Amino acid sequence: MVGNRWRMVGGPVLGTAALIAAPLLMNCGGMPGLPGLPGSCPADINDPSAVMKANFGLQAEMEGKIKGALAAGANLKNLAAQVEGDVTLACANLAKDLGAKEEDTVAKEEGPGKKAEAACQAAVKILGEVKAKAKISGKLDVKIVPPKCSASMNAMAECAGSCDASVSGGKAEVKCEGGEISGKCEGECKGGCTVEAGAKCEGTCGGSCEGSCEADFSGTCGGACEGKCDGQASTAGDKNKGACKGKCEGKCSANAKGTCKGKCSGKCSASCEVKGAAKCEGSCSGGCSVEIKEPKCSGEVVPPKMSAECKANCDAEVSAKLECTPASVSVNFAGAADAEASAKLKGALEKNLPALLKVTLGMKARIEGAIANVKASIEGVQAAVKGGGQAALKVGGCLVASLKAQADASVSLNVSVKASASASGSAGAG
Repeated sequence: MVGNRWRMVGGPVLGTAALIAAPLLMNCGGMPGLPGLPGSCPADINDPSAVMKANFGLQAEMEGKIKGALAAGANLKNLAAQVEGDVTLACANLAKDLGAKEEDTVAKEEGPGKKAEAACQAAVKILGEVKAKAKISGKLDVKIVPPKCSASMNAMAECAGSCDASVSGGKAEVKCEGGEISGKCEGECKGGCTVEAGAKCEGTCGGSCEGSCEADFSGTCGGACEGKCDGQASTAGDKNKGACKGKCEGKCSANAKGTCKGKCSGKCSASCEVKGAAKCEGSCSGGCSVEIKEPKCSGEVVPPKMSAECKANCDAEVSAKLECTPASVSVNFAGAADAEASAKLKGALEKNLPALLKVTLGMKARIEGAIANVKASIEGVQAAVKGGGQAALKVGGCLVASLKAQADASVSLNVSVKASASASGSAGAG
């Protein structure tokens, strides 16, 4: 069985994903405390690959630190653009699906995170209006199967090998801590096998199950319901007696549509985990008889020993490439006077909440870590060159611009996460 370590031979420097937002124009004025410092920067601080290819003409150790810190700032900006874009789209879609106009979701002012904030405020406002119209007499029951986000260990290894020359021979050993490794297993899968959404499932469904569910089911059931039907005891001994025309909680023999935490046989809207599947056509976790290919870590991806600047850079880059199984959301009402409004609310929440929960539940901790690491990295390098000399003259303008970009990215990320949490909480998924 392969342990929670991964070694990879690094290749050429990989370019990061294209920027989602247009590059921010920076004021590259002189660094405070260094009068007359040139404002120009010999590298495009918005492009991490361009930063790593640049030649600042410094001693090797300082050159590496500068590149790592500037690339970290660029990758944090990329991450911020991605997260703000995802949250803006999810909240805007939620608001419009509930009846809001396009212009209601658009930000009236520019600034970091303002697009996400405006869209989510519109979603919160109309959520309140639709819930009031539905006149829900009982509890709005929102059941969630959280998203599961994993980071590519290959991406971390490649970044480490290309950022820090001290990672000898281009080899980087990467560990997975506080989580499990999963990936393609071409041998015998010793643990669980996760099949992608939409495939036939014969295991635990991470989303909505359509077929039959053996335990912990909640939703509509076209077969025999064993457990509770609309809060009343129900048995499945006879199909007609056991059929449930309302909400079934327990087991469902056929035509199930809802969350299933037991074994689901049929179609699963999210990922499906099968225990003890020797041959795994999906993603294997918990061990493989041969080395897993394309390994991902659901915990913290720990790089080899390298400079703090390169670690910050790689953490930010890998965080922007997280792979997440979507959250599953099932909405039910204890009672609603307006059937049309309640159906609209149910459909809009089940469709759009998973994208918001990806950020609030799946990415939040990694985002916070990336912000802190990048901030410390850039400020540390700035302090190292403040004494003047060759380094200050050559990279002072770059660091000033990078600090401004990093600060804006941090604000954008914090505002986007807060806006996403606000909309999720208003929907009953806080």
